[in-house]
Amino acid sequence: MYHTIAIPAIIAFVVSLVAGPVMIGFLHKLKFGQYIREEGPKAHQKKSGTPTMGGLLFLVAFLVGVAAFIPGHMQVIPVVIMTFSFGLIGFLDDFIKVVMKRNLGLRAWQKSAMQALVTAAFAVYMVRFSVVGTAMKVPFIQQEIHLPVFLYVPLMFLVILGTVNGSNFTDGLDGLASSVTSVIVVALMVFEASQNAGIQPACSAMLGALLGFLWFNTFPAKVFMGDTGSLALGGFVASCAYLLKIPLFLPLIALIYVVEVGSVIIQVAYFKKTRKRVFKMAPIHHHFELSGWPETKVVSIFTVITAVMCLVGLLFFR
Repeated sequence: MYHTIAIPAIIAFVVSLVAGPVMIGFLHKLKFGQYIREEGPKAHQKKSGTPTMGGLLFLVAFLVGVAAFIPGHMQVIPVVIMTFSFGLIGFLDDFIKVVMKRNLGLRAWQKSAMQALVTAAFAVYMVRFSVVGTAMKVPFIQQEIHLPVFLYVPLMFLVILGTVNGSNFTDGLDGLASSVTSVIVVALMVFEASQNAGIQPACSAMLGALLGFLWFNTFPAKVFMGDTGSLALGGFVASCAYLLKIPLFLPLIALIYVVEVGSVIIQVAYFKKTRKRVFKMAPIHHHFELSGWPETKVVSIFTVITAVMCLVGLLFFR
């Protein structure tokens, strides 16, 4: 058991750490620098030109870390596919922004359509081919239920698309998305250990890959993950949650994702109705920045909140 935890994590960490300088230099050479919006926090303007699309780094490390364990743990395949499918959507978005110089990237309908297509494919797999089926555990009452398909599939769309976009919105400060998601992955590993669902190598490899990436992504970041990384992380977390039968636990263990995407929805809806803003800026991590919090403090507090909420989730799991 322990080798499926330690070895993938160590391999992915080493690959991420060793490949980091090479990939960062390559991204610099290609001039794949981050575009910083003028309407964003003024302090972020100095980050303009920092290499983005760094999610490729931890995705490669993740794949290398998990690859040798796939033959004995076929359950990790849908996790890998979901991670890279959403990562590909993010890559296309980043490519259009950075290389084609179209600042908004993919059009909203294009991104939504591709995300819906990937989610639909995963829904078919879960309902028709997975051993999990439509089973999911309910927090607080600590029971397992089997939803009818006509409820299960719409809920899946809500959960997966919410998680993916929540992860995307969380990626706005140096090390924020990678730190928060690393804690979530640790919680997923604990959930997995109690069920033996067969995805432990994937969780371990992702943790190692993210820890290696954090070496270069903490403040001041030498590389950003971009949508390539943030969408991939959302796909990873959501797919693991479904295979572990804990999608209903995501509002707890991934509370920061929920708060980040919720702040954007509230800000946009309230502004359209009143022409006023609830927050100084959305997503909410920018609100705290503009309220005087150092960037590192926001990252630390959000990571601590995630750790506490993961403990709460584990408390209500059986």
